[in-house]
Formats: sequence, structure tokens, C-alpha cells
Amino acid sequence: MKLSISLAASLVSGAYATIYYAGVAESGGEFGVWSPTSTPGTGLPGRFGVDYSFISEAAVDVYVDQNHVNLFRIAFLLERMCPLATGLGATFNETHFGYYKQAVDYVTKTKGAYAILDPHNYMRYNNPSSQPFSGSVIGNASDPTAATTAQFGAFWGELGRRFADNERVIFALMNEPHDMATSLVLANNQAAIDAIRAAGAKNLIIMPGNSWTGGHAWTEGSDPSSATMNKFVDPANNTAIDIHEYLDYDYSGGHLECVSDPKTNLDALTGWLKTNKLKAFITEFGGSNSTSCQKMVPEMLNYMAKNPEYIGWTAWAAGPFWGTNSPCCTNSTLLGSLEPGSKAGDGSPGLYETVWLKLMQPLVPKLLQWSGPASVSGGKLTAKA
Repeated sequence: MKLSISLAASLVSGAYATIYYAGVAESGGEFGVWSPTSTPGTGLPGRFGVDYSFISEAAVDVYVDQNHVNLFRIAFLLERMCPLATGLGATFNETHFGYYKQAVDYVTKTKGAYAILDPHNYMRYNNPSSQPFSGSVIGNASDPTAATTAQFGAFWGELGRRFADNERVIFALMNEPHDMATSLVLANNQAAIDAIRAAGAKNLIIMPGNSWTGGHAWTEGSDPSSATMNKFVDPANNTAIDIHEYLDYDYSGGHLECVSDPKTNLDALTGWLKTNKLKAFITEFGGSNSTSCQKMVPEMLNYMAKNPEYIGWTAWAAGPFWGTNSPCCTNSTLLGSLEPGSKAGDGSPGLYETVWLKLMQPLVPKLLQWSGPASVSGGKLTAKA
């Protein structure tokens, strides 16, 4: 049997044959609402381009044209897309949606890459002033202020309808649910999947688990994600699992040193994915430029590449508003971000140069999917033209 050029090349590349999508998370659409006094409504709706922003088009150009990545995860806040006055559901702030769609269209239509839609809300709605802990848990029937599971489904049905004609758009249902019943995470996920498919959207969906959707925690505790998250139903058979995994001692992504070995901490999850014939994206991971991270960040990337259960990843994080601040992994030291051109507080190179270019870029697969719909099965692997 003759192999296609792209397939033969993927086999030659060995370990990297199963990663179809690789890139960076764009953090900034969730900015501008933090309140030191936890005051509800702070920063809402906010001023686009002043308080928050989604992407820098110039930075996306660098990532696609120079770094040859094909995936961007773009964060937004539910409370901006669905204002508190009308509640979570199918009624959007059309001005805000327009800004968001402009960012998604730039990534997918102008640059020919893939975009993950990221409601950065921790499965909560109505008060992002002290995220990740503020706001009412969606679907919590004992909280009269909480949005319902049905409302969450209505939101995703409307968002799905609006992007159904863009096969390069991937629907990530929610960022990092935590401190809630895992059965409720599944119920909310299922309501969203049902609504998306009812809206006619066949797009790839990635759904989270509980406990911050942490890979290390997937099989742990009295109410683990592993006992429940295989029970979802997708008539399109196009849903993957959304995983986050940081390498510091408490898996928070807050610390300079990488000490949590990815193989040790992901093997149980990987076995669960294999048993349940499921695929996964790791949409948040990262590290500093410390000596320990120089070893372990590449180990993380190689682990994903060598296990066919993982089909894509986005590193945390880039974004136009980080400046010298760091989105993770620095003990609050000002080391910059993964945004191209980023600088540390002392003017030295930021994490884009010291982590992305040094540790991550060399392990971006040479062959990725550049055409066709995003899918749990992936698509044709080619080099960036």
C-alpha cells in the first residue's frame, strides 16, 4: 500500500504523529473585573481595548507565520456576552459578540488556524469580581441566584448556531469547573452538547471535568471525574476531553519550580482515555524559565506527543494586556508572558523568548492540520505553507 506524502512524513516524525493542533491560549478577554472588595458588577461591561481585549492580530501573525502554530484558545466572560440584565441564555450583547467574532474570524478566516472558544467562568455566572471563586454555580438548584442548566444550554445553543458554519471553531464548554458535584458538571456539559447539536453545529466540542479539570486529579477523590465524564452522549461523536495540568508542586501554575512529573501525574488519566476510547486536549499548561522547568516543560510536550490520546494543546498564556506581568509560573515575579515581544520587569527577555522559543517552539510538530473541520479524528497533516 502506498502512503500519501503527508502520512509518510508523519510516520517519519515518529512521536509527533498524533498531535493535530498546537498553539497558545489568549488571555485578556476575561480582564478588568477583579475587585479587591469582591464587589459584584465591577468592570462590567468594561471598555473593549481599554479594560480587556481578546487578541493582538500582530501577535497572532507571529505565531502562525513564524512559529507555525495552528491553534488559539480565546477567553471571554459570560457576563459580558450575556449581560446580567438579561441573564445567561440566548440574548447576547451584540457589540461585545461582534468584537469577539472579529478575533475568532481573524484567527480562523484570515490566518487559516483553529480557534477554541473559552468561556472563562469556572462554571459560575453572575459575579466574576473574585474569580475563580465568586459567582453562583450554574445549575445549583439550591441557589436562587444561580443560572440554570437549561440557561447554560440555551447559551451554548445560540453560540453554536452563530459559529456552525465555521469548521475551524472548537467549542470548549467551560473553563475549570470546581467545588461542585461532578454529576452537575456532566449535566451542564450534556445540556450544552445537546443544544449545540440541536442548533445544527457539528463543530468539535471539548468538555471539562471537575476539580479544575486537572489531569492529575481525574481519578482521585470521592467524586472523581473518571466515574462520571464518560457518560456524556454526543450524536455527532465529535467531543474530546479538556484537561489542564501545571507542573508545580500544587498544580496551580503559580510557582517557579516544576516538580510534578507529567508521566506520573497523567498516566491514570491517559489510561482512562484509552479505556473509554476518548481523546483529549490539554488547553492549559506552562512553566517558568527555571532549571527544573527547562527539563520538565519539554517532558510535558513529549508526553502528549507520544500518547495518541492527546490530539492538541495550548500553552498558558499569551495576550495583549499582560505587559511585564506573568500569567503563570513565576511566584508573582514580573517575567512577562508568552506574548511575542514580551519583556520582564527588568527589561530582559520575557517568557515568550525564554520559555516559548527556547522550550516549546522546538517541539511544535512540523506537521499539523491546516485544512478541514476540527475533529476528534484529526485531519490531514501538512507543513505550514
